Amino acid sequence: MVLLEDAVEVDSTLAHLAERGFARIIAFCAAELVVPDDVDRVDHEVLTDTSLPEIVNAVAQAAPGIWLHYCYNAEFLFYPFCETRSVGEMIAFSVEERRDSIFSYVIDLYARDLDAAPLGVNRDDAWLDRTGYYALARTDQTGAALDRQIEVFGGLRWRFEEQVPYWRRRIDRVSLFRAVPGLQMLPDRRFNLPEFDTYSCPWHNNITAAICSFRTAKALKRNPSSRNQIDQFHWRNAAPFSWQSQQLCDLGLMEPGQWF
Repeated sequence: MVLLEDAVEVDSTLAHLAERGFARIIAFCAAELVVPDDVDRVDHEVLTDTSLPEIVNAVAQAAPGIWLHYCYNAEFLFYPFCETRSVGEMIAFSVEERRDSIFSYVIDLYARDLDAAPLGVNRDDAWLDRTGYYALARTDQTGAALDRQIEVFGGLRWRFEEQVPYWRRRIDRVSLFRAVPGLQMLPDRRFNLPEFDTYSCPWHNNITAAICSFRTAKALKRNPSSRNQIDQFHWRNAAPFSWQSQQLCDLGLMEPGQWF
């Protein structure tokens, strides 16, 4: 499920998903947006706060038992060994570990030269933060920590947090999961079944993934309240993105768990 918010990097996003081996790709977008003929499309509002859970819940209800992935345009899924192993192989491994979801982190990408790339999007000169990420235990209404649930922060949303509402600052995302009966995505992107929001099983670490995304850079440079206050995203702790899974593993932004 790809939510196309605009025309930025649509073809590259869809091609990347095809390379990962997804059996079917469905684009959700406004009626006027052009989508390649070989991709299924659904005309649907994608820019409201309720669009994502509406789409995810409808598809999950219609496809019980199927593993699903959601992302936006200008977002690219990476997981350990993705250069040589398909997403189906990763899911098969997760099923063997009795997991119905794969925890992921949204890693902000941005162009180094904002004069050359005013929207902050440049796949040929993409950079990411190599430091500045942290996690807090997720708590319930009483303040007690929830089992194996965390809220993760970092990237552009951390460095420019004064420009980002608090509820949009999290970079944790359960972007791969199996549609099971009764599963519902909540308005804050969590699920109603707590085990789906955990980063690992109780007995050892599990594989995690990364969504490398230009979406925050694009939003910060388009938003009237922030675009004139940001001269550059580049800083001393930036690193060029290699478009390789090993770099993300080396930076601790995802891990293979027991998958070798």
